[in-house]
Formats: sequence, C-alpha cells, structure tokens
Amino acid sequence: MKRRFVLLVSSLLLLSCRPAPPDPFAGKLVDLSHPFDEQTIYWPTAEPFRLEKDFEGATDKGYFYAAKRFSTAEHGGTHIDAPFHFAEGRNTVDQIPLEQLIGSAVVVDVSQKCATEADYQVSAEDFAAWEREQGQIPAGAILLLRTGFGRRWPDRKTYMGTDERGAEAVPKLHFPGLHPEAARWLVANRQIKAVGLDTPSIDTGQSTLFESHRIFFDKNIPAFENLANLDRLPAKDFYVIALPMKIKGGTGGPLRVVALVK
Repeated sequence: MKRRFVLLVSSLLLLSCRPAPPDPFAGKLVDLSHPFDEQTIYWPTAEPFRLEKDFEGATDKGYFYAAKRFSTAEHGGTHIDAPFHFAEGRNTVDQIPLEQLIGSAVVVDVSQKCATEADYQVSAEDFAAWEREQGQIPAGAILLLRTGFGRRWPDRKTYMGTDERGAEAVPKLHFPGLHPEAARWLVANRQIKAVGLDTPSIDTGQSTLFESHRIFFDKNIPAFENLANLDRLPAKDFYVIALPMKIKGGTGGPLRVVALVK
C-alpha cells in the first residue's frame, strides 16, 4: 500500500512539472468581419439586412427576456460565395470542406494601385511581385487581396461607386477586383484553398461576365467578400478561420472570419 502511495505521489509530481500544452490561439486575433446591421452593404439588387424585435423586457414572471429575428440575402456584408453560385454541380455552402475554410494565409497588398484606379484588376504580375519579396505562395494557402477599399466601409457610394439601388445601379458600380487572367494563372500554377478581398466582389465592379468567379468556382475554390481589417495583417505567416452559416444548398451566406497572427 505504501509503495503504491509513493508511486501515485511521484506520478502526480511528474504531471505537475510537465509544461502546459501550447495554446492553439496564442497570438493576436483579428476580426476580418463587418457587423450585420442597418448599414451593411449589399449588392444593389439584393434585399438589405433586417433585424426585428420579437420581445425585449420583463416577462409576466419577472425575469428579463429578449429575442429577435433577422432576414438577409445570401450575398451581402462579410459573406462567402460558394462555388455553386456560378458553377453548376459544384459545392454549396454546406458542402465546402472545413479544411478549405481554415488554414495558413497570405495577403497581397495592391492598395496603392487601387487608391488611384477604382476599377483596378489585380494581375498575375502583382502575384509575381509579391513572390519576389515573400517567396512562392504556399500550397494550400488562403489568398487574401487587400485593395484598401475596406477603409471606405460603410459608405456605399465610395465603397461601391454608387449608393443607388436596383438593376439600373449595377452598371454604375466601381471597385477593384481580380483580373480573369490572374485567376486563370492562379488555378493553373498555385494551389489555393480560397480567395478573399475587401470589396463586394472578386470581379471588378464593371464586370458583366464574372469570369474570375467562374474560373475559381469551376475548381471548387470559394470566395470571401467584403472582408474587414486586412490592413492589420502581415503579408504572410498567419492563420485564418472562416466559418459561414451552414445553409443547406446555399449559394452563399454570412461569414465570420478571424485571423490568428502569431
């Protein structure tokens, strides 16, 4: 009995001396999502976000209770585009593997070019310039594009080029996006999990064919749009967790995105 007691005490002492396991969330967390409220920016033809109160206050039994209901289009605010949005037979929101939504990430900063050209399209040369400084975009990375337009949120006119609504407003949209040739270069030469940026669309505002969407989505690569705070991220060596509302059969949906910067 005494020997067993000694062994038990020794084991407990060893356990107490063992270093604590590393905290997987050690580092700085950066919220890359805009809030959903009455200022949330949507495509001109989409219905805006609505939050309505069902009840708020004291119940007849004397305790506080609050409940609300919301409604939203799939594509507005910080959200995900599922591949099915522009590619028949490809993944809907609920079918996107979690592995594609979580992983190491890089930021390609083109904000200086976008500051003087609202319709700028990120090019393959922009990626080549980034790689000359930072090394090759890692296989399996989440690729984020910083245009600088995130700083204009929630001013619809400066962020989108127009604050008008309806189909007649769509030709008046002006904001940066990704050039289709650059999208083709990426899917042919790099292996990325997802692409995201701080504008309403991965195609520029003046696009009518949405080619970059179609190129990525045909390969089941989802997109994150209307991201926030990309200016708070380094060029590389950080981690992204991007979890959308799990809408069965959805073409997109609200997205909460955070970055973990070591």
